[in-house]
Amino acid sequence: MKNGFSHVGLSTHDMEATIDFYQKTLGFECTADNQISVEEGGHLRQVIFDIGAGEFIAFMESHDVPDIPKDYDTGINEALGVPNMFYHFALSVETPEALTAKRNELIAKGVRVSSLVHHGPGKSFYVKDPNQIQLEFTASMRELDANDSTGSFTIRRAMLDPED
Repeated sequence: MKNGFSHVGLSTHDMEATIDFYQKTLGFECTADNQISVEEGGHLRQVIFDIGAGEFIAFMESHDVPDIPKDYDTGINEALGVPNMFYHFALSVETPEALTAKRNELIAKGVRVSSLVHHGPGKSFYVKDPNQIQLEFTASMRELDANDSTGSFTIRRAMLDPED
């Protein structure tokens, strides 16, 4: 049995924009597009993206399902009133060079990306998807060592909401 994530489930109010972003902009394969009927009325649309390594992101969009509000905040952080870094999803990139290439690719596609951020043994940049969900792309710059498991470090407050 493989340990780790199977998938992360998220929601959207605009599935077409979500598909466009995750499939066309980020390059993830759409592996399922299902309609789920709800006995009490309405339905859900579920779209699943393969993000690699046997892991997936599943998005749900509600259509006239009783007691599901039409205007909830899909971005999580803003609704909770916390910085963008508190709830985010980090996607691995193999090397620091591949990370820079991915950042440049997204900039060329018109995506708003943060500066490269160095923290601990990694380097990252951040984007928001159409649902205002914070995504981190990260690459390891070195192996973890004993100093990474304990201790403390300092960051600027701006790093909690990384945007250019």
